[in-house]
Amino acid sequence: MLKRELRKKYKNLRMGLSPAQASDFSLILANELLQIPIWDFFYYHTFLSMEDKVEVDTLPLITLLQGKDKNIVVPKVAGPNSMENYLLTDSITIKKSPYGVPEPIDGIEIPENKIDVVFVPLLAFDTTGNRVGYGKGYYDGFLNKCRKETVKIGLSFFGPETEPISDINTNDVKLDYCVTPEKIYKF
Repeated sequence: MLKRELRKKYKNLRMGLSPAQASDFSLILANELLQIPIWDFFYYHTFLSMEDKVEVDTLPLITLLQGKDKNIVVPKVAGPNSMENYLLTDSITIKKSPYGVPEPIDGIEIPENKIDVVFVPLLAFDTTGNRVGYGKGYYDGFLNKCRKETVKIGLSFFGPETEPISDINTNDVKLDYCVTPEKIYKF
């Protein structure tokens, strides 16, 4: 299937979830992450959820990371296909961007080469680890700047597409894992 078709399909599927379902699934996803061998690392990057897009709520994940005394890094759009990454601290101010994305105003910037694990937002993924995001290229640009061994974990309310995503390009970065409420997929 084409990315644009998958975007439409999964946006509609997400909108069909009740707030209670999305909340329950988000908590399940955070608990499932405990089964992946990622807990000896130092810097963990996560997106901050957009409630109006019924994204996976990353608050349970952030709470889990804080409980394990991990350094949490959050993104801020810095320009076309470009993000900056800031350490999430008690003193950081988060504000919604013009696109409705919660972002830090400023803070301690963390370079991409320091990040060990990235929790990646997505709309859809396939059985080989390809993902479909919103189509702006921010995460692929960011992931291409990370170290090759950085662990990339997708978070999804839904299972994979069984047919491969047909319009993958050379800038698209594959996932290492994708966690759903039913299963952890390793690629």
